[in-house]
Amino acid sequence: MSHDAHQKFYDELAQEWDLMFTSEDLERLHNLVERFNVKPGMDIVDVGCGTGILFDILRRLVGEKGTVTGVDFSIQMARQAHRNFPFANVNVVDADVTALPFRDNSFDMAVSFSAFPHFSDKQKALSEIFRVLKPGAKLHIIHLQSSRELSEIHHRIGGVVERDELPSEDAMRTMLRGSGFSDVVVDDHPGLYLATATANK
Repeated sequence: MSHDAHQKFYDELAQEWDLMFTSEDLERLHNLVERFNVKPGMDIVDVGCGTGILFDILRRLVGEKGTVTGVDFSIQMARQAHRNFPFANVNVVDADVTALPFRDNSFDMAVSFSAFPHFSDKQKALSEIFRVLKPGAKLHIIHLQSSRELSEIHHRIGGVVERDELPSEDAMRTMLRGSGFSDVVVDDHPGLYLATATANK
């Protein structure tokens, strides 16, 4: 996987990224996130945040005393996210998930929407997410397609994302447990891929 090529690919998509998501997609995301038990005052990291698709949902749930911190390796995506959500409880960082610029045990929850297949080193990314989560914090990896559906989409797009895939259920469980997570649940069916795990430290 070419890291620089992926950055360039997403830099070029940043201006139009929001247009790829329908009102139905946003409603489905809202319903999903409401099941994550987000509480006021939480500090949440959104890994591979893109232009901040989840920000509005999350920032309202954490309230003024909580924070949402988005991380994306595409500088143009990060800039667009900052422009979209210039709120006091929203931060955006241009960084790679394999080297998160945060202290250990910083966040109460991690989410990753429509990003995991594009991480250059998925196992290292999971280990970094585990590191920055507080003991008992949850990770949610979200896609609005199954692993098979997403692979077909990326194959049709071709280019740098042609081989970017979500792990199978068994592979994802193994990867999450290998990075220290427990209580792993993977739901992979048409219209949804949701992997949830707990940072038991």
